[in-house]
Amino acid sequence: MHEAGESRRSRARVLIVDDDESMCDLLGLELGSRGFTSVFETAPERVLDALESNDVDVVVTDLQMGGMNGIELCDRIVTAHPDLPVILLTAHGTIDAAVAALRVRAYDFLTKPPDIDALIATVERAVRNRRLAKEVRVPEEGDATDDAPFEGMIGHSAPMREIVQLLGRIASVETSVLLSGESGTGKELAARALHQRSARRTGPFVALNCAAIPEALLESELFGHAKGAFTDARTDRAGLFERAKGGTIFLDEIGDLQLSLQPKLLRTLQERVIRPVGADREIPIDVRLIAATNTDLSGAVEKRRFRADLFYRVNVIEVRLPPLRERGRDVLLLARYFIEQLARKMDRPVVGLTAPCAAKLSAYSWPGNVRELANVIERAVALTRSSQIEVEDLPRHVRAPDAARGPVVSEGPEELVPLEEVERRYIRRVLDATGGNKTLAAQILGVHRRTLYRKGLETFPQDGQDRKVS
Repeated sequence: MHEAGESRRSRARVLIVDDDESMCDLLGLELGSRGFTSVFETAPERVLDALESNDVDVVVTDLQMGGMNGIELCDRIVTAHPDLPVILLTAHGTIDAAVAALRVRAYDFLTKPPDIDALIATVERAVRNRRLAKEVRVPEEGDATDDAPFEGMIGHSAPMREIVQLLGRIASVETSVLLSGESGTGKELAARALHQRSARRTGPFVALNCAAIPEALLESELFGHAKGAFTDARTDRAGLFERAKGGTIFLDEIGDLQLSLQPKLLRTLQERVIRPVGADREIPIDVRLIAATNTDLSGAVEKRRFRADLFYRVNVIEVRLPPLRERGRDVLLLARYFIEQLARKMDRPVVGLTAPCAAKLSAYSWPGNVRELANVIERAVALTRSSQIEVEDLPRHVRAPDAARGPVVSEGPEELVPLEEVERRYIRRVLDATGGNKTLAAQILGVHRRTLYRKGLETFPQDGQDRKVS
């Protein structure tokens, strides 16, 4: 191989194959002026050997050459290096030549001499798609990977690296931690990671969603009850604080804890004792509290929906989990992880994503965050007919998010409906977009799951079992 031109900055390395050295120099100079590093080879029969010892991102080859033609060369390159895109150039842009290029799996087919802007755009697209394909390839069994550097928390983005470093620093301390962030960002996963890295790792990890337990039962669930405390209290029962002895208690959605229980929780954290419902004695506790919220607790304090003294007690150290839309290429790392796990679980021969599918996943805003991504990948793994998930396997709202955000009702005067009906139709649309998953729909809408029932959910299609994904 020969160097074909100077580059101001190296974005990618392009191999130019043409038996006309002047054409190699010309294309090399053009590519170099756009930031690419270029090398050339005038003898096509030497290309395969050269590829073994040189790192190349794209091959641009002439079709008509002495000895081996571009079609045969493309066939050999793609067979030996399936992930290496090959762009064919020909002075005769015939249908037969285009069909031949497709048969040997050429990445693209351009007429010669090429329009430089078109060639640059094609090379850039080929490089981008190749890198996407590498990122979403599911590793073979036994491949080394460092995708899970902190107790299963997957991500290489700057926000996630900061979170992992912070969690690593606070894992060994005994102070209370408040995990904040949108629904589906992985707050419970972070809580479990803190527990596993702490001195309490051998003790229990006990989790409770404060919004999921009816108000009448929550006090008993947290603190336990004595026999005879109420009608169904036939025996003494330990609460979660007592059962978490020596370990960690995780209170999710703590912002939904009713005001009547907040003083009792505050005393528990201050005095390190609990009093079960109906009991006349106090029980010492030995737990670490980790709480989580997807709401603005400081705003709830200002509105007097959450006690200020309890807020300061649980918010000693706050860790904000970033939404998925702020995590860049972590979307593809997570997609790769979910494909590997779900394909094995479902016994499906799915090994990755196509590059266009990866581009769709990267472009989507993920209002439901990691939980929504897991739901989308599970659906795609179940439905795809290919070894790679394709764009057609994605839900419509991910394939075409702008279309999915269209008007809920007609803007014309022929259909004016009450606001309640507009809200009802939008809930239907979100349910359709989430495949009928009511828990995910509630998270996207920013309401509790029970709210959907109060708004007439009995008329909506029933979903399967809701999935729990960190």
